[in-house]
Amino acid sequence: MVEANLREIRALLLQRGEDLFRAPAEFVHFTGQKGADVLLDDIENHPHAFVLGCVMDRQIKAERAWLIPYLFSTKLGEFSFQRLRSLSLSDVLNLMRVPRPLHRLPEELSSNFHEAVRMISNDYAGDARNIWRNRPASGEVVLRFLRFRGAGPKIATMGTNILARRFKVPLSDYQSIDISADVHVRRVFERLGLVGDDAGVDEVIYRARTLNPEFPGLVDFPCWEIGRKWCRPTMPLCGDCYMHTVCPVGQETCPGTASSQQL
Repeated sequence: MVEANLREIRALLLQRGEDLFRAPAEFVHFTGQKGADVLLDDIENHPHAFVLGCVMDRQIKAERAWLIPYLFSTKLGEFSFQRLRSLSLSDVLNLMRVPRPLHRLPEELSSNFHEAVRMISNDYAGDARNIWRNRPASGEVVLRFLRFRGAGPKIATMGTNILARRFKVPLSDYQSIDISADVHVRRVFERLGLVGDDAGVDEVIYRARTLNPEFPGLVDFPCWEIGRKWCRPTMPLCGDCYMHTVCPVGQETCPGTASSQQL
C-alpha cells in the first residue's frame, strides 16, 4: 500500500472514530426492540443486563443474543439481580429452553448465564457496575470480562469498547481496547487494503494497533458501520461511502474522484 494512501485511510477512520467517541451518550439500539434496548441501556439500575448480554453473544446473530436478558425478564416479570441470584442452573436452563430455545446452545449458554450471575454476586458485591467503577485501566476491564465463562477476547474487548465509546464510562486509558474483528470489520480492512485477502483475526487486530496504538478499538465502529451500511459482501454501495476515494474497490467502482470526501 502507498504510504500516502495509508495516511488518508487512517485519518478518515480516526476522524469518524473521534467524532463518535466525543459525541454525547445516546440510546444504543442493541436489538431493535424498544423494551430490550431500554433494559440493556440501563447500566445504572440494571448493569447486569448489559454484562449478561455480552456473555450471551456467541455463535448466533448479535441481535438475537442481546435479546436474551429481556426475554428472561418477560418470563420472570422482572430482572432484578436479587431475582437472578435466586435462580438455580435448572431454573436458568428451563428459561432458556421453554417453550423454545433462545440460543442454539441452550445448555452451554445456560451455564454461562448462571456462572456470570454467581461471579457478579461473589466478585463484584452483586453490582456489575463495580466491573468498571472508579476509572480502571482498560486492560483491567478487558481482563474482568475475560473471566466470565464463555467470554473470549472478542467479547471482552467489545464490551469494554461499548462502555467507553457508547456509554461514556471513563477509563484511565484505552490502549488495551482492541478492535473486534467480526465479518464486517475484516471485509472493510481487506477492501481498504489494510490487510491481505482472507486475513485472520490477529492480522486485523495488529493492523488496528498500528493505526492508533493509544486506542486501537477507536476504528472498530467506523469499520463496522461501513461494512453494515455500504461495504456489502456483494454489490457494495461504494459511491455512498465516505471512504470510496481512498479505497481500491471504491476507486474501481467510482473512478475519477480526485480528493477524499469529508464526513
